[in-house]
Amino acid sequence: MARRLHVDYRAGLSFVGTILAFLSLAFVVPIVVSLAYGGEDLLVFVASMAVTAGFGLALRRLDPEPDPGAREAFLVVALTWLFAAIFGALPYVLAGNGTVAYPINALFESMSGFTTTGATVMGDISFETHSREMLMWRQLTQWLGGMGIIVLAVAILSQMAVGGAQLMEAETPGPGISKLTPHIAETARVLWVAYIGLTVLYICLLYGLHVFGYAPNMDLYNAIAHGFTTLPTGGFSPEARSIEAFEPIVQWLVVPFMFFAGVNFVLWWHVISGDPWTLLRDNEFRFYLGAVSVLTLLGTVMLFFSALSTPETGQIGGNLERSARYAAFQIASLVNSTGYANMDFDIWNGPAKGLLLFAMFIGGSTGSTGGGIKILRWLVILKSLRREVFTTIHPDAVRPVRMNGRVLNEDAVRGIYAFTLLYLVLFFVGVILFAADAARVGFDISMLDVISASIATLGNIGPGLGTETGPMGGYLGFPDSSKLLMILYMWIGRLEIFPVIVLLTRAYWLD
Repeated sequence: MARRLHVDYRAGLSFVGTILAFLSLAFVVPIVVSLAYGGEDLLVFVASMAVTAGFGLALRRLDPEPDPGAREAFLVVALTWLFAAIFGALPYVLAGNGTVAYPINALFESMSGFTTTGATVMGDISFETHSREMLMWRQLTQWLGGMGIIVLAVAILSQMAVGGAQLMEAETPGPGISKLTPHIAETARVLWVAYIGLTVLYICLLYGLHVFGYAPNMDLYNAIAHGFTTLPTGGFSPEARSIEAFEPIVQWLVVPFMFFAGVNFVLWWHVISGDPWTLLRDNEFRFYLGAVSVLTLLGTVMLFFSALSTPETGQIGGNLERSARYAAFQIASLVNSTGYANMDFDIWNGPAKGLLLFAMFIGGSTGSTGGGIKILRWLVILKSLRREVFTTIHPDAVRPVRMNGRVLNEDAVRGIYAFTLLYLVLFFVGVILFAADAARVGFDISMLDVISASIATLGNIGPGLGTETGPMGGYLGFPDSSKLLMILYMWIGRLEIFPVIVLLTRAYWLD
């Protein structure tokens, strides 16, 4: 007896089409920039907008009145991010400039943008090779991907509210997100209002430093460009040497906003609503604050007592301000997967680089734009391990795992262990495959580069440690087969693995 398909793929594809048609409006931003700066790639973005909208509307016709359920939500979320990266790559290919004119590189750069990874294969990041509108599009993809395309669609398109809860549950990074209001569409709008508000504030502060003479090269273009990639914890920059290109006062300003971006945006909503103490009452925030603070302190001490000195930074060892600035910046950047750099941290000594590698495995808070395993999961794992030690001593004791005073369901605890184990397995598989692929083509690469490539793409971090993957390097030298695997890792990493993995199972389609 033939088994019946249990997924309404037409409804799923129709929803994807609606989102793509809506997403095509994002091309208006680079079109405006193009008109302001001479229109070098104007037709490129007009054509990209038309193709994206046309494809989206064609998919929409598959089911004019879709009624998706929980299964379709996984399909919608996974395909939306995949198609967003594919159509986001169109401008790079159509413009035909630089290394990203090659389709695989273009898809890599686009997927890295929308997943807020920040890894790059753009060999020459300059206005000599790429137009201002192209580099602004690169920045904008990260801003759109930060809070989430699906969350934005649920917030704006009323028809998305039908299956909005399932869509947001499948899309939002972290184990789950609180429902702030009775209506899921209103919750999505609240999250985006907080996201937009912090972005606007940040852009104003950056440009204010320029206006008052503290940051001569932080003009309006750079302020907006970095505003688009800091709050999403993205890490792209139109400057080849990232935030190192700007004055120390700019670097200090970026640090707290990278930290803010790693905090659950639900908490920011409560703060904006007049309850700032919500932050300190939240277990996850306190753990996140403690982890960043301790790692920053350790990094500062390590740099202060080192002999580190470069022509770009001057003497770091023995200089407290520089040691603290570089440590605070890089810890804040790597803990929540932003990926900015204010110096080439690949030249740090062994213990300091080990500290940065450890920071890459932590991740931001649930409900934030940060990547990685997430602070909440580590906190639950530590609480459950402490419980196991206690119940080993007191076998008759009943001691549930609690978060913010509430008992966690044991299924949720097991789910967190399952995710973390799968994450680590994929990380090690990536290390093996990247190393084997490099050996296959004779690509001379260090094991540190290979380890960094795996964790930096799966965790949506971007730069890693090593000559190739370091903050002042890139992923251009990797073979195409490795780049395709990295594209897959960035995709499944942004979607927390399971929404993509379930699509590959027989049970999802037929049971």
